[in-house]
Amino acid sequence: MSQGTENSTHFGYKTVEAEQKADMVAGVFHSVAAKYDIMNDVMSFGIHRMWKRFTIESAGARPGMKVLDLAGGTGDLTAKSSHLVGDRGQVTLADINDSMLKVGREKLRDKGIVGNVNYVQANAEALPFPDNHFDIITIAFGLRNVTDKDAAIRSMLRVLKPGGKLLVLEFSKPKHDVMRKIYDLYSFKIMPKMGALITQDADSYEYLAESIRMHPDQETLKGMMVEAGFEQVDYTNMTDGIVALHKGYKF
Repeated sequence: MSQGTENSTHFGYKTVEAEQKADMVAGVFHSVAAKYDIMNDVMSFGIHRMWKRFTIESAGARPGMKVLDLAGGTGDLTAKSSHLVGDRGQVTLADINDSMLKVGREKLRDKGIVGNVNYVQANAEALPFPDNHFDIITIAFGLRNVTDKDAAIRSMLRVLKPGGKLLVLEFSKPKHDVMRKIYDLYSFKIMPKMGALITQDADSYEYLAESIRMHPDQETLKGMMVEAGFEQVDYTNMTDGIVALHKGYKF
């Protein structure tokens, strides 16, 4: 799927040079990292916890497995996977943004989650891991910020073991017109004001709202995963499709 012209891409609704986007996205997440968890709870009314719990249940991590939590940010999925894989397993929390990675590391260590978790600053488009390495990859609310999503999906396929599973939790397209109208009002009128109030940063939350609208819809993302080589790809809509969980396997 094209992400703009050959040398350009989208940053929210703006068209920018492709090489600029990573730095611009980094600026957003450096700005919001310290208040990221608070904003998630406030903006989603806590429902993000239900979406993440369903993702973990669908992932089916078991003792001894290796799990990659990509764009893992403040570590919600890492924490849950860490308990499931146990002492014999390992969870890698990877994020391109060092501010988010620092917040995630401090949060998990404060919870006593150490030993089976490691932290890697990594670009999803070119993952620094061996082929056929992970049993499960989760990426929650991160794919839409990647410049070349196709490259990232191929990179994820490469580092998964045969039989491994990818789960992509991401904002998507509501199914019904009424919900779309309510969601647009909330995203563009209320969310930036909340961002300004809690983080003194309305612009970053305006970008986040726009980035959701520019992200591929459910069927398009499914097609991208199939094109990359994933099999048995399917998705589950949650909250009327405001969020979708895509799942695919490497065989």
